[in-house]
Amino acid sequence: MKESIYRNAAQEQSGAVSRGETMTVQGAINKTFILGAILLATSVWGYTATNPIYMWIGAIGGLIVVLIASFKPNLSPTLAPLYAALEGLFVGAISAIYANFYDGIIFHAVTLTMADLFLMLFLYKSGIIKVTNKFRSGVIMATGAIFVVYLITMVLGFFGINVPYIHDGGPIAIGISLIIVGVASLNLLLDFDNFEKGEQHKAPTYMEWFSAMGLLITLVWLYVEMLRLIAMFSSND
Repeated sequence: MKESIYRNAAQEQSGAVSRGETMTVQGAINKTFILGAILLATSVWGYTATNPIYMWIGAIGGLIVVLIASFKPNLSPTLAPLYAALEGLFVGAISAIYANFYDGIIFHAVTLTMADLFLMLFLYKSGIIKVTNKFRSGVIMATGAIFVVYLITMVLGFFGINVPYIHDGGPIAIGISLIIVGVASLNLLLDFDNFEKGEQHKAPTYMEWFSAMGLLITLVWLYVEMLRLIAMFSSND
């Protein structure tokens, strides 16, 4: 989600500018609501089906779709709804798993995720936190580091090796989870800024879908981390 993606897309589709077919913030917001509705619909299916296979289908399928979109943003009008549908399966399935062990966890996770979203939107629109190039680089580096930790944990898990302090629910694990929630929250600021950057650079309209998908990626990540964090706090009660 680099600014250069929007700039390059605008340059490649310079003819669209003269026809008024360029990205707008409102257009990206509208696409976000559409993707959210798709995700909600499939998440209900993933939750009620109570089949863990949907979690893997959604997670792996969603990752593949995002990788394709990152190289082919012009396919976003098709890939973004597909991603939302797949992630809905993932969100629904993983929510069902947590709900089996912790009463009310879904309500609390959704409430905290939405509260975080509106808080970060307020901080962004009020100018309290400004998305500068240094800020963006820092958030991207922190996100990359977390991804590496996720990857190592997943690979070692295939061999039955558990990374200490991450999933044990102790104070260190809770602290790590809080840091991850913080980084995910900062990514929301980058997503908001991408909406405006796309409009400023007069990117083509398909970038509205691309930007909306980026925001949805962050929200799903944040929601899952909220589930993990609440579960760890509940286990220590």
